[in-house]
Parts: sequence; C-alpha cells; structure tokens
Amino acid sequence: MCFWDISLGQVCYPEITLPVNTTSTIFSSFLVTGIPGLEAAHIGISIPFCAMFLIALVGNVTIMTVIWREHTLHVPMYLFLAMLAASDLGLSLSTFPTLLRIFWLDVRELTFPACFSQMFFIHTFQDVESAVILAMAFDRYVAISRPLHYSSILTHRAIAKIGLTIEVRTLTVQIPLPILLKRLCFCRSNVLSHSYCLHPDIIKLSCSNTRINSIYGLFVLLSTMGLDFLLILLSYVLILKTVLSIASHGGRLKALNTCISHLCAVVLFFTPMICLSMLHRFGPRLPSHIYVTLANMHFLIPPVMNPIVYVLKTKQIRDEILKPFFKKGLEKSRHIYNLNLIK
Repeated sequence: MCFWDISLGQVCYPEITLPVNTTSTIFSSFLVTGIPGLEAAHIGISIPFCAMFLIALVGNVTIMTVIWREHTLHVPMYLFLAMLAASDLGLSLSTFPTLLRIFWLDVRELTFPACFSQMFFIHTFQDVESAVILAMAFDRYVAISRPLHYSSILTHRAIAKIGLTIEVRTLTVQIPLPILLKRLCFCRSNVLSHSYCLHPDIIKLSCSNTRINSIYGLFVLLSTMGLDFLLILLSYVLILKTVLSIASHGGRLKALNTCISHLCAVVLFFTPMICLSMLHRFGPRLPSHIYVTLANMHFLIPPVMNPIVYVLKTKQIRDEILKPFFKKGLEKSRHIYNLNLIK
C-alpha cells in the first residue's frame, strides 16, 4: 500500500491501509481489460476463445499422452515436442481462464498476489517455450548436419540435462520479478491494458521508482527470448548451409521438410512478440485493440496451433492418435463379417 507524506514523500506500508489526506488514490488490486471498444460483444467473442481453449487443452494433452504411452516415440524429436506441449498447456491455463472470466462474468479485478502469481506463470511458461523451441532447433541441426552421430549426441541423458537447464534458467531469472514488484507502490491507476498481468504493463502503473524493475525486465527479455531467437536464427543458417551442400534436389527438399513444423512454431511464437515490440518502440500510435490483439496472438495462438501443425505434419503422432479409431472400425468389420458367416 502507498500514501503520500509531504515531509517524507512516498512511503509504502505492505498489507496496511492508512487513512490519509491525499490526492492520490490507493489501490489494493488491478483491473484487467477485455478487448477495448468491443465490450458489448464479449459474450459472442467468447465463443471462438472458448473453442481455442478446448483445442489447446485437448491437443496438448493428447500429444503428451501419446508420446508418454508409445515407447517408439521416446526419441529426441518427440521428447522435445512433449516439452513444447507441456509449456503450451501451462501458457493456456495461465491466460485463457482470466480472459473467459472477463467475457462471461465481466469480472476484471485481481488482487496484487493473484496478479503477480499470474504474471510469474505466464512469463515462466513463455520463457520455457522459447527455450524448448531453441532446443528443437538444435535437434533439427544435429539431425541434418550430423545424422550418423544423432543418437549418440542427443541421448536420453543429454535431453534430461537440456530440460533441467531450461527449468533452472527460467526459474533463476523469473523468481526475482514478483519479488521486485512487491517493493512498488501503485497509486496512479490500477487498470492494466491487457487481459492478464504482464510485467511491463504492471510497472507502468507504479508511482515508485521502477528503474531497477525496468532494467531487470529488459535483461530477462534479452537473456532469454532475445538470445534464444538469435541462436535459432544461427541454427537455421547452419542448417541451410548443410542443406545447400546436399547434391540431390530431392535430398534437399527432404531435409527442409523435416523443419517445416518447427519453423511454424518459431513463426507463431516470435512474430507477434517482435511486431508488438516494434510497434511499442518505433511505430505510430495505434488504437489500443491492435496492441491487445497482438498480445493475444503471442500468448494464445501458439498453444492452439502447435498441436494442430504437429499432428498434421507428423505421421507418427497422427497414426498413434488415429490407431484406436482404426482398431474399433476393424473390430466392427470383423464382427459383421463373422455374423455373415454364421448366417
């Protein structure tokens, strides 16, 4: 909590509300925003968002279940895909419920602890997904550039170490964010510009000195997703160099075809984020719903589209998902055939 004292300036008393004579309003919660200008249509808008949430849940849980149950899929490519599905699932569960609550119940208020917790999980799963996409780029590079050493380089032990490194890196940089936010006072406004709590959005509302928060937030962004994106670009430069050295045209197309699903994941995840950052820093001032739409695309579209892309483009996953249906159809056909024999 915050109040203003003429002699002392701004003073914060966590968890304490003090009656003071001040022109600044003291807030104990944040208000998240739906889609600006379309508040009257929130019920109708909620239908596609609800469908997206169900697709994200069913798609990512299905991929994780199929890979976990089918031992032939316990290879690097699919283990990384399971990690991607887990991060997409976490991102969906961190964002969609708040958005649907706004649309259905018009409940916009979030307490500080709830908001900081949501922010932590959103940015954590965001960073995990970025790192997993980088690991998948490394997987594609090894598979194309050093196919004979693929299984010896990306062993189960190596994959476990990569997964552990991703988790340690993410938690190391993300845990300080909510801790640093607790030292801030919020007495200017409590209306966030997005449908969920994001670190840059929160610190804009503070009436405290946010220099440390801004610098650390920028450091986290550059050292995680910024670095990951540069390394992914480097991976594809090396992949392209290897592909161009392949003599046959068919061999080059076959090698590039193995990267299509991963390239879709890269485009879906990084493009909205880069566009949003560029517009915020260098672009003209646009209506607020443009920024909200780009943010929603960055956080909501990858968990929905990644399972669809990988199921459509990966025959092994598709076959495992369809196998139970084919079994039922085959058993039904055999049953009808046996009945006809009896007759």
